[in-house]
Amino acid sequence: MRIVVTGGGTGGHIYPALALIRTIKQRYPETEFLYIGTQKGLEADIVRRENISFEAIHITGFKRSLSFENIKTIFRFLKGVKDSKTILKKFHPDVVIGTGGYVCGPVVYAAAKKKIPTIIHEQNSVPGLTNKFLSRYVDKVAVCFKEVEEFFPKNKVILTGNPRASEVVGTRKPGILKALGLKEGIPTVLITGGSRGARPINEAVLKSLSSLSRRPYQIIYVTGQIHYDHVMEEASLLGKQSNIAIVPFIHDMQKVLTSIDVVVGRAGATSLAEITAIGIPSILVPSPYVTNNHQEKNAQTLVEHGAAIMLLERELSSKQFLESLDSIMLNDEKRKMMGDASRKLGMRDASERLTNLMFQLVNHRF
Repeated sequence: MRIVVTGGGTGGHIYPALALIRTIKQRYPETEFLYIGTQKGLEADIVRRENISFEAIHITGFKRSLSFENIKTIFRFLKGVKDSKTILKKFHPDVVIGTGGYVCGPVVYAAAKKKIPTIIHEQNSVPGLTNKFLSRYVDKVAVCFKEVEEFFPKNKVILTGNPRASEVVGTRKPGILKALGLKEGIPTVLITGGSRGARPINEAVLKSLSSLSRRPYQIIYVTGQIHYDHVMEEASLLGKQSNIAIVPFIHDMQKVLTSIDVVVGRAGATSLAEITAIGIPSILVPSPYVTNNHQEKNAQTLVEHGAAIMLLERELSSKQFLESLDSIMLNDEKRKMMGDASRKLGMRDASERLTNLMFQLVNHRF
């Protein structure tokens, strides 16, 4: 089988695509892949490092306000469709799947017009403009949250989950905490604002460091590269905290996730897929700087099922942060209940579901 995968702009669109590709390669090693992205997007570097064939088109997103730039975007879209048709004709795929981002628009639209089986994958609880547009033309819409189904044609929607969930499931790996200077067997919380960090989360944690250093649990605190020096300067004033490991970035987050008990972080779709697949309770601080405030809606789904506590960034304080963290870390029963609720939301077989959907679609069409 020959498969075109497209998606880009953020890791939340790229990493699920790569997880899906890895699953299919394991089950069907003879499958050929072509990834279509943009030259300036993160995907250009990330996908090529995975030794996956890559082609680029030029496309930008629409502005939500009236703008002359939107007229340019229409012309870029039309050219992108033309370029995509040329690439598709050359590669001759059996199926095309888009995992989100502007680049999916012309690629998936071109495939649909060429009568190639098509799927889009929506990771969030609120769809982006591109996927809402494409849902009218594709054969199937794969989703991760039941709440998003109402935005798409009912006859096309399939609940599959996020392929990243399938990659993080595993047993607790010994040595991870020790490598960070912490102890095994002590409840551990991971605090992270993402790869670049999040200033409001960092501010709340910094104001809480003195109190955290006296807690009976331990902390892995990921500051983000750009905040690390400032955080370490502030932390040094308190002296060494034996129960707190401060790092700028964690490259193998999957291994760390299987070694911790609670996560404090943003509410991106991929992150939530990972923590629910393992069954980790969470304190979520949604980013308010995302389209349609979708992170808050993502987080609300976990809150409603008893798997998370949500703290809004505009209300975040050291006191609120500490009270929320203590309420989970100092209560074994609550932590277990939230973990069980989280696990029930997780879809560990997401990659397999999406893979099966693709092959069923191709076999049905041909």
